[in-house]
Amino acid sequence: MLRAAPAFQPDPPDHGGGIDAAAARFGGMRSDWLDLSTGINPVPYPIPHLPPDAWTALPDQTATAALDHAARRFWKVPDTAAVLAAPGASSLIARIPTLAPAGRVHIPRPTYNEHARAFLAQGWTVTDAAPDTAPDTAAEAVVLVHPNNPDGRLASASDATPRLTIIDESFCDVLPDASLMRLASRPGTLILKSFGKFWGLAGLRLGFAIGDPGLTAHLARLLGPWPVSGPALAIGTHALSNPDWSAATRRRLAADTRQLDALMTGHGLIPLGGTSLFRLYDTPDAAHLQTALARHRIWTRTFPYNPRWLRLGLPGASAQWDRLASALKSPG
Repeated sequence: MLRAAPAFQPDPPDHGGGIDAAAARFGGMRSDWLDLSTGINPVPYPIPHLPPDAWTALPDQTATAALDHAARRFWKVPDTAAVLAAPGASSLIARIPTLAPAGRVHIPRPTYNEHARAFLAQGWTVTDAAPDTAPDTAAEAVVLVHPNNPDGRLASASDATPRLTIIDESFCDVLPDASLMRLASRPGTLILKSFGKFWGLAGLRLGFAIGDPGLTAHLARLLGPWPVSGPALAIGTHALSNPDWSAATRRRLAADTRQLDALMTGHGLIPLGGTSLFRLYDTPDAAHLQTALARHRIWTRTFPYNPRWLRLGLPGASAQWDRLASALKSPG
């Protein structure tokens, strides 16, 4: 399917979060709500002690270089690829379509919708055939969300063929062996990483573009000086240098995923996939179940293109698990 936008009119954003709107609709204070609508790790990385100058001084090259070194080591970045830290992956997604003249971009659907929104806003034509159909190999660009949001499907290296290839690995840190980071050495390729998802610190606003040095240099000019705050540089460096925490977190997330699947299956939902940060389920009326859970101040994610799909993130503390289980027993 082709979608072009010579005069772009943005659709309402469609992603997780929105607790303020949920509270306005269903009642309660923000603090009353359990937000399971996102794929953010509910047990975040512990904030380390920060030196005072992380707050008081403009970020200098030493701090940026330390984060670059930690990122290269953690993600096994090829020597010929560049690393660019940014204030969140979303800031990169919004700017990437300006890296090449507008043409045709292939974005297999269903997937995270901000990529298409960003390309359409810059005058690109989006081809978004379903993943089981032939890709648009003549497109000037391709976006691969790997693993995909919301169904968790994995892309392959053979999918990365056009001149501009964007591989969004925002959720791939739960599956490090599946990463396509080796492709970062290819000209025209960028791999995106989101710090907020796996490390559970979405409010820190830290993301990375890794790949073609020319493309990252262009993005750096668009971001301007000091794009990443001093605290984000320090926390990101500390976290990326702690592989023991990452390994333990992957084990915990995998166990919690099994627990969530068992809970939801016990109430008649069918697991369709996802990652160990979010799960996708089939249910006859997803909007009805979302509303029923919202009456218990639990927010989940539905999808406008499939009325049977419901996505949940993972509860964190045991009280949150109990709360979800209780709400499912008496959805109301």
